[in-house]
Amino acid sequence: MKLVRHAAAVAVIVTGGALALAAPASASEPVAAPAAAKAAPAAAASEVPVAKYNGACGAGHKVIDSANMENLGTTFLTYNKTTGENCVVTVRTKPGAAVNMFAQLSSKTGGTATDRGRFTTYAGPVYLEAPGECVTWEGGITSYSTKGTGHCG
Repeated sequence: MKLVRHAAAVAVIVTGGALALAAPASASEPVAAPAAAKAAPAAAASEVPVAKYNGACGAGHKVIDSANMENLGTTFLTYNKTTGENCVVTVRTKPGAAVNMFAQLSSKTGGTATDRGRFTTYAGPVYLEAPGECVTWEGGITSYSTKGTGHCG
């Protein structure tokens, strides 16, 4: 008597709680061994969460520059070309308990505007009118800061 081995391939696919079973068309068909399952790609370790601009500077302001502070948040520089007004706001990636934060903006003719304190979500907005001038903008969350970034425009 001849021994015949029949292998049944069973693929279990779980999608939204539904199970699907697959088997060969006929029991005498040879079935290849199941391939090793592909691992889902892991998130890259270098991906750092970035805060999104929250619109705090108001209508007409467009983000023209930004600086990320590790995974804590981002400082945004915006500009309103109609009014010539610059604005800076520092936004946390994950709002939570109040921490030391600041947003600062300065120019040669406009002086310096700063919002500094303990905030849960964002610091600022701070404004300066400086059309055609270079501005220095900075923001910080806890001990991290953007270290005085310049922008001319």
